Amino acid sequence: MTESKDDSANSEPIEAEFEEKPSAEARAPADSALPEWLISLPNRFRPYAALARLDRPIGTWLVLLPTLASFAYTRIPTGFYWIDLWWQFLFLIGAVVMRGAACTWNDITDREFDAQVARTASRPLPSGDVSVRNAYIFLGAQLFIGFLAWLCLPLDAKIVALLAIPLITAYPFMKRVTWWPQAWLGATINWGVLVAAATAMHVSFATLVLFLGFACWTVAYDTIYAIQDEEDDAIIGVKSTARLMGERVILGAFSFFLLAAACFAVAAAATGATRIGAITVIAFLIHAIWQVHTLDQDKGSALKVFKSNAWAALILVAGFTLAAIV
Repeated sequence: MTESKDDSANSEPIEAEFEEKPSAEARAPADSALPEWLISLPNRFRPYAALARLDRPIGTWLVLLPTLASFAYTRIPTGFYWIDLWWQFLFLIGAVVMRGAACTWNDITDREFDAQVARTASRPLPSGDVSVRNAYIFLGAQLFIGFLAWLCLPLDAKIVALLAIPLITAYPFMKRVTWWPQAWLGATINWGVLVAAATAMHVSFATLVLFLGFACWTVAYDTIYAIQDEEDDAIIGVKSTARLMGERVILGAFSFFLLAAACFAVAAAATGATRIGAITVIAFLIHAIWQVHTLDQDKGSALKVFKSNAWAALILVAGFTLAAIV
């Protein structure tokens, strides 16, 4: 009888240990773009999907679309080939897994900073939903898939792609040492522009001008994105162009939009896409004007304006693709 009483007394804490505990896995982050999709995943997969930002596809678009724009740009003198569908499929795989790997690496290195910022405190690592060890394993899995895609690229593109590794590795630390982490991000996130050019033909001077345009564009839209975290960044000592520009942040962002448009115009003229290129650049610039006007009316719309840059990139993809077809 005594043993049965002891067993019943000890059963409660044992059962409680296996009860489902509320955590970030049971809910989607407040700023998730696909909260219903994220919640529909099995519990064990949700934190990893969030770690790779699969519920926030805007980042993947901002990696993939400049790559596709560059590929179309490089094909303007020759037109497209059937094999280009295969290259573009590889770019899609690379954009998804390498963007996810970069976000995972960023969260590993920034987990202590993220815990102090309201917008990022619920991320899988600072919230404890994913251990650092498992995050590294997940990072390795994504890199392996990216490696398989890399094996399928032409030799020149393989070499160019490898040069991005130091940029990706160092990016999370830039916000601690420079006021211009957005410039480093511009070079990193748009490296696919050079990989695409090397895949289609070769990296020319005009392609470098195109790459510079995309880098300036990234400084503009990521400065807008950083407006959300200005107060928290100031408290924890994280640097950004938004903090650097202060009250002139909208003017600063627009200046980089103008630099980007100028580079796109020069690149389009260099490859002979004068008329279609001009229309494309004007459309891009009109979208940039809409962004800064919207932001000037309401700085609280920074996230909405930032996400709209997928449409800005799509304008360039459509324009250069049309030029290559014509």
